[in-house]
Amino acid sequence: LIHFYKRKMSVEELQSRIAELENLLQEKNVAQREKISEMSSKVVDSNPYSRLMALKRMGIVENYEKIREYTVAVVGVGGVGSVTAEMLTRCGIGKLMLFDYDKVEMANMNRLFFQPHQAGLSKVEAAARTLTNINPDVEFETHNYNITTVENFEHFMTRIKSGSLSGGSVDLVLSCVDNFEARMAINKACNELGQTWFESGVAENAVSGHIQFLKPGEFACFACAPPLIVASNIDEKTLKRDGVCAASLPTTMGIVAGFLVQNTLKYLLKFGEVTRYLGYNAMLDFFPTMSMKPNESCDEYFCRQRQAEFQKELAARPKVEVVEEVEPEVVHEENDWGISLVSEDAGEVDATASTSLVKGISVAYNLPRPVSPLQDGDGQPEEADETSLEELMKQMKSM
Repeated sequence: LIHFYKRKMSVEELQSRIAELENLLQEKNVAQREKISEMSSKVVDSNPYSRLMALKRMGIVENYEKIREYTVAVVGVGGVGSVTAEMLTRCGIGKLMLFDYDKVEMANMNRLFFQPHQAGLSKVEAAARTLTNINPDVEFETHNYNITTVENFEHFMTRIKSGSLSGGSVDLVLSCVDNFEARMAINKACNELGQTWFESGVAENAVSGHIQFLKPGEFACFACAPPLIVASNIDEKTLKRDGVCAASLPTTMGIVAGFLVQNTLKYLLKFGEVTRYLGYNAMLDFFPTMSMKPNESCDEYFCRQRQAEFQKELAARPKVEVVEEVEPEVVHEENDWGISLVSEDAGEVDATASTSLVKGISVAYNLPRPVSPLQDGDGQPEEADETSLEELMKQMKSM
């Protein structure tokens, strides 16, 4: 400590040092549990996995213990990424790789996860310390750098390719970044490596968000249908104004993180159906879903290459014959009351019929109304022919 009195330190350095000392003090005072070698379904208060293992007993998951074999990379440890990392840690994931270059600030305290005493620490370092206290069974690997630079991008790809517990590719990449440049970098890396990943985001107004499942070659990549800013080659930095920041709600970020981790678990543990795209509109509590096919003219070279590989694989798959089930004809039993069974199938509904849409959905255009046989092309009723039958007979004889 005498060393610090001998030289002058800036306010930032002092704050950083105070944060480090407070963090060390907290770590010494926190009692960390011992590591657990095997997950147990035994229902006791001291078992942190009993409620997770109950999913296996209830038939939701076939083998929950397998989660300890998986490695997930979380890129961006902010409002969505930090909560995502915490959820996966509590679920007992085998290994978490954390990528971020930012530091914890007091401005982040409106969000979940980070605490005031961690201000000044790098986000990946602060997250790893907190998460290790929550679950010491999880292995953590942190990288405090910007993945969009040339040198860091190459290292990022190397860790994605060989950073798993088995030394191979990670099982899933989760994009939780807040800018399009980083999203495009992740997209490029995953396309080149053939790496499956999830993209997520929350809008600047803090009341909408989404998650998207991306499988190179099979589903649309981020460059197949890029946002307007990316397609127009607009520099995001030029859109930022001094003294103006994006809105941020912990509720929206928590909801998006929950959907992201839920689908991560479904993908890894193979239960339920993994959504390809899920949106969230907080103003209407509206959750749109959709699926996007890859763009054959995508600007991303490796995306087009993965598409060609997928088409070859698809053609090589054995064809499955679909056998139509013929429903037995309903035989009406004779009865004294004349009761008979009729089909409840109303058939196809007329596309021109008016339908009531839920809030948040609107039709792109309206189909033209069919012209009635009693109307001409202008919609005016045709004049009725008042010629009598006798006059018609005379006209036919004269022909």
